[in-house]
Amino acid sequence: MLVLLTGPALAQGWERYDNARFGYGIDIPPGFSGDGESDNGDGQHFSVNGKPIDLIAWGGNLMGAFEGEVAGAMDFAQGDGWNITYKATTPRWASFSGLKVSRILYQRMVLLCDGSSYAAFRAEYSVADRAEMDPVIDRLVGSLRGNC
Repeated sequence: MLVLLTGPALAQGWERYDNARFGYGIDIPPGFSGDGESDNGDGQHFSVNGKPIDLIAWGGNLMGAFEGEVAGAMDFAQGDGWNITYKATTPRWASFSGLKVSRILYQRMVLLCDGSSYAAFRAEYSVADRAEMDPVIDRLVGSLRGNC
C-alpha cells in the first residue's frame, strides 16, 4: 500500500531537459536545479541545493565506435580514482557505476539516432544518499534517449 501512495509522489515535479544540439532528452528530478546550458550547447549541470549530489547530462560526437567511447569513459573514471563495480554494455547503450571513498558514480551512455553521436548522464552522490538516489537513477536511465 505504501508503494502505491509514494509512487505518484515520486513522479510529481519531474521536468524534461531537451538538448537541441545533439537531439536528446532526459527527465530531471524535482529539487535539481540547472546551471544553464554549457557554452558549446552540449549539455547542462544540475545540482541539489545543500546536498553533495551532482547530475551532468551531455552529448558528444563519436570519435570511432560507440563501444570505444564507452571504454574510454570507463578508463577515464578509473584514472580519476573510481573503482568500477558494475558495468553493462550493448551496441546501443552502456551503464557503469563505481565507488571512490564514500561517493558513488553512475554513468549512462546511449547511441543517438544518427549513429555518429551519443548522449550521456553522470550522477555523483554520497553513499549516504543511495536509498534516495536509487529510484532517481532508475528514472534517469529510462528517460535518457534521442529525440528521433
